[in-house]
Amino acid sequence: MAEENGDVDLSQDQTEKLLHFQDLTGIEDIDRCREILQQHNWDIEIAVQDTFNKREGAPNVFSQPEAVNNEPREPSMNFQPTDQRVFTVSRPPPQGIFQWLYHVVFFPFRLVYTSLLDLIRFTVRLIRPDPRRNVTDPIGDITRFIANYDEMLGTPHPTFYQGSYSQALNDAKRELRFLCVYLHGDDHQDTTDFCRNTLGNQEVINFMNTRLLFWACNTNSPEGFRVSRALKENTYPFLALIVLRQNRMTVVARIEGPIGPLELIEKLDRIMQDNEASLIAARADREERNFTQTLRREQDAAYLESLRADQEKERKKKEELDKINQEKERLEDEENKRIQMIQEREKMKEELKNEIPEEPTADEPDVVRIVLKLPHGSRIERKFLKNQSLKYLYYFAFCHEDCPDDFHIVTNFPRRTLPCEPSAQGPDPPSFVEAGLGKNEMLFVQDNEA
Repeated sequence: MAEENGDVDLSQDQTEKLLHFQDLTGIEDIDRCREILQQHNWDIEIAVQDTFNKREGAPNVFSQPEAVNNEPREPSMNFQPTDQRVFTVSRPPPQGIFQWLYHVVFFPFRLVYTSLLDLIRFTVRLIRPDPRRNVTDPIGDITRFIANYDEMLGTPHPTFYQGSYSQALNDAKRELRFLCVYLHGDDHQDTTDFCRNTLGNQEVINFMNTRLLFWACNTNSPEGFRVSRALKENTYPFLALIVLRQNRMTVVARIEGPIGPLELIEKLDRIMQDNEASLIAARADREERNFTQTLRREQDAAYLESLRADQEKERKKKEELDKINQEKERLEDEENKRIQMIQEREKMKEELKNEIPEEPTADEPDVVRIVLKLPHGSRIERKFLKNQSLKYLYYFAFCHEDCPDDFHIVTNFPRRTLPCEPSAQGPDPPSFVEAGLGKNEMLFVQDNEA
């Protein structure tokens, strides 16, 4: 089997899969079936499931994320669902005269410092493009952030996911787990306190490590800046809770501001309980798909086994038929050869008959009378001249209808074989007198095939 536009031969296994795929899906266009199987590396199970998913409008859960620059593509995202929970935590107001005095005195300095810093950043970005816009090493950004975090803020913190944001999303989707994203802002006044007192809290660490995946990155790095633009945070510290809902990774909650450890655990736990149903539905759907996949795999295996058994029967049947035909041809060839040999022998007998000299009369002085006794008991008689070669005796016997085709002639006493059969290249056999035969002789024809 070959493609018309490519002359690409298909193996027997690919041909079987092609026909089976066409039978399962009902697609009449054989070229379309081949194209679908080639797109799925000839995995008939995935190709069939993907075809049914497309017909039902469901996503292809079997396809691996495509890679862009060796980075897995992010799954489909819903950043602003209608029921998204947004928690904005403000700093508590100053307490007491000293805190109010400190706040009032330093407020102008903070305002001027912040304004100048923003102006400088804006000016620099006008002159030189922001280097954070080009993500070249997302894994390196994460590794450097974790190392700097441990060095500056200490190691007590939830286990950071050591991979890119896209990898974290795909793992959370594949494992059906919640993903918590933390965006770290170095310049914010609440960052250090949040990291040490909230993320460094043991209860928060235990909660994060046992209930979800925790991904974090510095927004001053290209990878963190890219995620911050996607999530559109308003202030720091910033946390986003993401989970799979309706086949899309959905940002179900956003927590902005300096939140305490117990309040953080309480809010995350409540949000996770409210969205657990989506994971339960996704697990049930995945189990159903796995069951269907296993069932189809078993059906495919049974079909292929039955197909192989039928092919084996057909092969044996063909071999038996070939043997019968070969035997028939052999017998026909032998029969044709036998008929040809008989025809050639009859032709030879006719030619040899013409070579035998005329029989002499009985009153000629050199006449030799020969009586031949044939194997079945009958006798034939012929007269020759004594100086004639014995080959004529052989021709006479050979041309007789009652004589066997393969024979030799012997005397009775003393018993000896007469050299009467001529040779194609040698001299003629001796004459009757040279062979020591008298005027009257009884000779015997012996069948060589008897």
